Order: sequence, then C-alpha cells, then structure tokens
Amino acid sequence: MRLISRVIGALIVLLLIIVAGGAIWLSVYPPELLKVGDGYAAKIVCSNTFVAKRDPDKVLEEDVQAPGNPALKLIRVYVDREEGVVTARFLGLFAPNRALYRGALGCALVPDGDLQAARSAVFLNKVKAPKSDAVWPDGDTVNLGQGDEGTKLANIVSNSDLAGPAMRAIVVVKDGRIVAETYGDGFGKGTPLIGWSMTKTVNAAIIGRLMLAGRMSFDDQNLLPQWSVDPRKDIKLSDLLAMESGLAFNESYGTVSDVTRMLYLDPDVTSIAADAHQLAAPGERFSYSSGTAALLSRLWMNRLPNLSAAISYPREALFGPLGMYSAVFEADERGTFVGSSYLYANARDWARFGLFLLQDGVWNGHRLLPEGFVGAMRTPTKASEGVYSQAQAWLAGPGGSNAQFGLPADTFWMTGHDGQTIAIVPSANLVVVRMGLTPTWADYRPQILVKRIMDVIKPAST
Repeated sequence: MRLISRVIGALIVLLLIIVAGGAIWLSVYPPELLKVGDGYAAKIVCSNTFVAKRDPDKVLEEDVQAPGNPALKLIRVYVDREEGVVTARFLGLFAPNRALYRGALGCALVPDGDLQAARSAVFLNKVKAPKSDAVWPDGDTVNLGQGDEGTKLANIVSNSDLAGPAMRAIVVVKDGRIVAETYGDGFGKGTPLIGWSMTKTVNAAIIGRLMLAGRMSFDDQNLLPQWSVDPRKDIKLSDLLAMESGLAFNESYGTVSDVTRMLYLDPDVTSIAADAHQLAAPGERFSYSSGTAALLSRLWMNRLPNLSAAISYPREALFGPLGMYSAVFEADERGTFVGSSYLYANARDWARFGLFLLQDGVWNGHRLLPEGFVGAMRTPTKASEGVYSQAQAWLAGPGGSNAQFGLPADTFWMTGHDGQTIAIVPSANLVVVRMGLTPTWADYRPQILVKRIMDVIKPAST
C-alpha cells in the first residue's frame, strides 16, 4: 500500500509539474495560433458590442464559438465599456489580444498591446443620420410590394430553406425600391452587419471616386517605394484590382497564414502584402488575396493630402452621398482602412450600395464613378477563368455559375465570409442582399433565393 501511495503521490507531483510548466510556457511563449483565435474573438466581440449594440456574451457564443473551431469555445472575453476595450484570453488566462473601440471608426485590433498609440493614431467625428420621411433610398420610408406579387415575395424571403441557416437580413430592391425584406431573430433594419469580403468591392468604389477626381488611374505603376527597384514596379493598379498582381499571399484560414497574421497579429495590415515577393508576372495568375485589398486601401489613402483627409474620405466621397449613414469602415491599429474585411452597415445601406452599382455608379443623377468603372466590375478576367472581374467583384455566386442556377448572364456579385452576398442583376433591375452567419460547410446557395425572386417579378417586368 505504501508503494502504491508513493507512486500515486509521485504521479500527482509530476502532473502538477507538467501543468505548471505548460502554464508558464503558455504565459511566456504562447503559440501564435492561440493569439490569432483571441484576436478574432476580441475583434468580433468589440465591433458587435460597440458598433452593432449587441450583447457581448451572445456575440461570443453565436458569432465566435458556434460556427468555428472547437478551441474557440475555450476563449473568454472581458469587456471594459468605460475604456472601450475588449480583451480575449485562451482559457481566460493565455495569449491575450485586445480590440479598441474608436467611435466612428469602429474597433481596431491592437495586437502589440499599445492602446495609447492606437487611440491617438486616428480620429473621426460621429455623424447623426438625418431623419427623413422620404421613400427609400432617399429616406427611411419603405412601402413593401403589394398585391399577389408582394405576398409571394414576402413568403419567399421568410422561407427558412431559401433564406438559409442563421439568416440575419434579406432586402430585395426592384426598380429602385425595397419590395421585400426580413430579419433574423435579434436583428432589425438598423442593425449594422459586417460585410467581410464585400468590403473589397466598396473599397474599389472608393478608388473609383478618386479616379473620377483624376487622382488615380487603372494604369498607375510603381505603386510603392519598396517596389521601385525590382520587377514589382511594373505592377499596375489594374493588376491589384483584378487579383492578378502575381504577389505571394496565403489566404488560408484556420492556421497562422498570411491572412490570419495580417488580420490578427500585425498592427499594420499592409506590411505582409507590401513586402511579398512576386511569384508570377502581372496578369498571368489569379490569386484571391485579402492582402491585396489592404494594399489598395493604403494606395488610395496615399493619394490624399494627409491621414486626416484620408480617414474622412469614404464618408465624404461615398457613404454621405449615398445616404449610407450606418456605415462604419474600420481601420487597423496604425490607421489604414481594412479594405479586405471590416465594413459594417445595416442591410438597407448595403442595399443602397448595391443599387448604386446597378445604376452604373450614378446617384440622384450625379455620376460618382467614372464611366466604365462598374463595367470593369462586370468584366471577367482571363486568369480567373471568368469567375472574377477586373475590379473586386465576382461573376459567379458561391459554389456555382449564374447559368447553373438559371440566373441571367449579366448577374454579378459581392460576396463575403459566412454567407454575405449581394446579387446585382442589371437586366432585371434587381438587387438582392442576403446577410447571415452561414459557414461554407452549410452549403447554402443564395442563387436559389435570387432565382425564386426573379420567377415572381419576371412577369411584371415583361
């Protein structure tokens, strides 16, 4: 019995040593993947708490932990509302990562922990949306579709099979008016929703605004100082917009890759792509890259007189004219807009942007994008085998071509992570916004929803 007791005691001591050693190791040298997970949790909880005004515990459970890696269930967050700081830690103890709320600029992840520098880097005044009784899109009044067509559309958007798992918003715009809309539990017409990679298309439109002002061109080259002494100097702005620059960038999620490092470990989202080596000549290879979108943000911001002017530009040049008053375009710790991922807006404002593209970049009779710019969003590139356009938009929806689902050939798409889509169908004068928390593994196809909507509206438009 003594021997058994001694063995058990020795095993307990050994176990305690292992646990203590592991705790010390996680405290001093935490694996980067843990910090990526904590960064993701901190950022999502921060933006949804302070921008979307949602309950942080629900956000952690529903947005962070439910759809993803089981390890995310071991992350704990602490929200300091007074300081506007969200801290996430693995097991509540390890690999801390923090996000900071900066008012009208939403939240920024602060992976280096320098909250003071992040607070002082950028500033943008909040603007209160004016109240208006005018009919959408000029104001807030919406008269949904009437009669038999209105009833059919209402039934379609409320059909859970067509809306898809964890749908958060659907808005249908026909002939410039909202004819159907619906929202998931806990969400409404005023809830800002993240667009994820739909942000890329909006970021491209900001470049279009600068092109109209004569400050940028598709043919611009020698784009960054560090590229001036090597073949990267020949990369054109058009190559970046088409995702055909040839620059190396690992877009894989779930590991510590270029994209996760960019979003959750690096205080400057442009550094990885800006320093990337070139794997192919421009135009030879299509490679979807969030790093490229971050570079595009930095390039257009460099064309403004100073950082303050650049920070104000999206609101002044695009969101204000379109009436997208809910739009919050988030910047990184250093002040570069995260043009790959982080734009929040309510579903009706996302619909405004879709309508803007449907109208070829014209709003209330004023041309805001150069002629041909939206055309570039609708023109396929050879290297992408026709699925991607020349200007940060898709020519096929998730998981299949337009033809496969019976949609018109001129349909083009904005798409984002976890089921964010805007279908724009010029031949039907139709925009369909669908937002949700619908992971790829759910195999949801928004094309089916759009086709059912078109089947209803087609007789009325012929």
